[in-house]
Amino acid sequence: MAAMSTLIRLLAGFETPSGGLISIDGKAVHGPGRDRLVLFQETALFPWMTTHDNIMYGPRACRDDTKQTRDAAEFLLQKVGLEAFRDKFPSQLSGGMQRRAELARAMINNPSVMILDEPFRGLDAMTKSLMWDYYARLFEENRRTNFFVTTDIDEAIYLADRLLVMTNIPTQVRAVLEVDLPRPRRLADLVENDRANSLKMQALSLLHEEAMKSFAQGSKAASDFVDAYARRVEHR
Repeated sequence: MAAMSTLIRLLAGFETPSGGLISIDGKAVHGPGRDRLVLFQETALFPWMTTHDNIMYGPRACRDDTKQTRDAAEFLLQKVGLEAFRDKFPSQLSGGMQRRAELARAMINNPSVMILDEPFRGLDAMTKSLMWDYYARLFEENRRTNFFVTTDIDEAIYLADRLLVMTNIPTQVRAVLEVDLPRPRRLADLVENDRANSLKMQALSLLHEEAMKSFAQGSKAASDFVDAYARRVEHR
């Protein structure tokens, strides 16, 4: 997944490509911008700030501490179910609450593109499924573009409209699967959905092929190393 993390940094403008061009909606990416917000694998809340102050960090950094923005923060606190936890610090929140606070902190900046790097990876199965439902509802309300990196096929099929299956090395787009499932979606409805299961099997088949290629490459590399080492020992 290192290559995908690199792609995320390129989209966010944290790094400059050594070749080619990164563009979003026809505009070249030159450095970070408020139009692109990233949610990382690990929580990035400031531990010394309350939930409310974390959400307000972006606007305040841009000198936008207006009543309208503060009202927007209060609205988002209510929207993500953290109104009663506005004055709590991150250490006083559960993992799911921290993720919701980070979503609100990103959304208050009204980005055109949300870039998410396995944001629910560290959550337990129950909390993760609840966050999928939660995030799906938020998407229905704003319909902004999401670039979502995940290794969880169920998560990808539930949340995505288009699923890009990547090769390992070199990292390229192996296949594009159109997730033509009706919205709004409910996780419970997809368990026995024939189309959802067909997409899952397609994705699993492609990933299995890539995994076998990687395994073969790794086995050959290990074999070559052993042979080279044996020749060195014999030469001595």
